[in-house]
Amino acid sequence: MNAPQTTIRRHAVTTPLRILAEQAFSRAAGAPLVGGNSVRVLKDAAENFPAWLAAIRSARRSILFEHYIVAPDDIGREFVAALAERARAGVRVRAIHDWFGSLSLRNVQLWRPLIEAGGVVRTFNPPRLDSPFAWLTRDHRKLIAVDGDIAFVSGLCVSRKWTGNAARGIEPWRDTGLELRGPVVADLEEAFAQVWAATGQPLDPAELTPRASIAPAGEVTLRVLASEPNVAGLYRLDQLIASMATRTLWLADAYFVAVAPYVQALRAAALDGVDVRLLVPGTSDVPWVAHVSRAGYRSLLEAGIRVFEWNGAMMHAKTAVADRRWARVGSSNLNLASWVGNYELDVAIEDEPIAHAMAEMYENDLTHATEVVLDASRRMRIARARRRWHRAGMPRAARAAAGALRLGHTVGAAITNRRVIGQSEAGMMAVVGTVLVAITAIGLLWPMVLAAPIVLFAGWIGIALVFRAIRLSKTARSGEADR
Repeated sequence: MNAPQTTIRRHAVTTPLRILAEQAFSRAAGAPLVGGNSVRVLKDAAENFPAWLAAIRSARRSILFEHYIVAPDDIGREFVAALAERARAGVRVRAIHDWFGSLSLRNVQLWRPLIEAGGVVRTFNPPRLDSPFAWLTRDHRKLIAVDGDIAFVSGLCVSRKWTGNAARGIEPWRDTGLELRGPVVADLEEAFAQVWAATGQPLDPAELTPRASIAPAGEVTLRVLASEPNVAGLYRLDQLIASMATRTLWLADAYFVAVAPYVQALRAAALDGVDVRLLVPGTSDVPWVAHVSRAGYRSLLEAGIRVFEWNGAMMHAKTAVADRRWARVGSSNLNLASWVGNYELDVAIEDEPIAHAMAEMYENDLTHATEVVLDASRRMRIARARRRWHRAGMPRAARAAAGALRLGHTVGAAITNRRVIGQSEAGMMAVVGTVLVAITAIGLLWPMVLAAPIVLFAGWIGIALVFRAIRLSKTARSGEADR
């Protein structure tokens, strides 16, 4: 009789606290807790890509496919071929890819087999003359949902980069994804519909699977964090997790350029005795991003946060594990572009076995990483391990925004003297200073070189505003005529 009594007393104490915590999480993230699911953690392309293709090839009713990058290489063609085969068999296929992420003239040809097979393909946010700054908003999500039965959320894109190239000595990219079954699939379909509506005619509600019609598939509870531009739900949740972690908070991020409030939340946790760790790439697919990110290490290290740099080709995972009880996996990086600017998709899992498995995976990753430390003279020291510099094509919007944010912080600190600037930021300040001096010289010697682009850009914005105002007026008059 003793054990049941102990259990009753424990729940009597913890249940009100759990209710308050759940309420705080739901309000911060804007996402309810969904129970009755099964989750399988998938590591790298070696586990993710085969699982994705198997689900696609088994589809009988519908496939919802959304990826920031679908590259026109052998991996991209394999996925498009699998989607096209299902479309020819009568499966309803809907696909979204981001214009900037998949920027390539060959992408038009890439999608043609699927379109010819009856699938519908939409490009998110291509350039528009009436929206000069629209390109800053990107669909950075990675989602596949099949038949209302199974779904995948991850940080991986559909590209050969994630599989590496053994013949050329290029290692696969390190990344993490989830396979999900249960009622959560309905929430993920709703997330897809959200972006589909942003690209044109909304989905027919009849195409979506009602949550009530999906039988429980397990005992895992989780939340679908379907972030939209300017909402910052995930940012609020990340802040809350940093505040509530009591023992451990282990983060992996591909493009870490956190804003000052989040850095302070991490510092406060570390200073309060929480084991805070950050795993980032040692060699970024855009090398200067890794250098820019290092400018923010000092304040973390001084608070006792442990920073590790991955030794492989690229560490692209976006994960978090707190107290071996809570975990997050998805597309969002810890920077302003993901928190505020993009459509992102993550899953927050409140399940101890899954969180424990994620923590073990994280500890294993650290055996392939090099720790960044402060030496006796308080200088940052990075142990030199074997690294391969792997360059990609065009930098992506999120990385560009993240780098701009870090540059802004450093230059602002130098001008206002509001904080001590680390030695790692000296090179960045020298580059920025040189560029500004060069711009000044050009402005003095050849003022039209600077004036012409500014005038043309101002004219573009003016024309765009007038065009949109006319279109809105016509829409309003049309609505009044209908009434």
